[in-house]
Amino acid sequence: MKILWKMLNASGAVALLVGALAAQEVKIKRSELPAQVETTVAAQSTGSTIKGFSKEKENGETIYELQMVTAGHSKDVSMNAKGEVLEVEEEVSMDHLPAPVRIGLQSKAGEGKITKVESLTKKGKIVAYEAQVNTAGKRTEIQVGPNGASLDHEE
Repeated sequence: MKILWKMLNASGAVALLVGALAAQEVKIKRSELPAQVETTVAAQSTGSTIKGFSKEKENGETIYELQMVTAGHSKDVSMNAKGEVLEVEEEVSMDHLPAPVRIGLQSKAGEGKITKVESLTKKGKIVAYEAQVNTAGKRTEIQVGPNGASLDHEE
């Protein structure tokens, strides 16, 4: 019975690992992008330096991501296989944030140090701001809404 139990636990662990790997981003080359995604990439990256591309499966859908540098800051554009932009994550300096957002992020960060802030845009509208926080060597992420208030759910 113990052997059967160990085998079930091991197979469960393997299933979890396979599931986790399936959801991971995979780096790809530009030549691997579908034509419609390439069209969006060309339009979105004008005047930018492209850093790379990746793809991953989310809820059964393949999502492509363009990573680039625009005007000295990072910008990532996620799109579906049809080339439709789903989300844009764009780095924003603390001094360019609206005051309520800056205050909301600093409040949520507590004693931690905010190391990077990005705006999250969906359907052409900023839906959240996300910050990376370093607290005693531990890295976490926090989010606030476009008005600086806490969100009901993570974007």
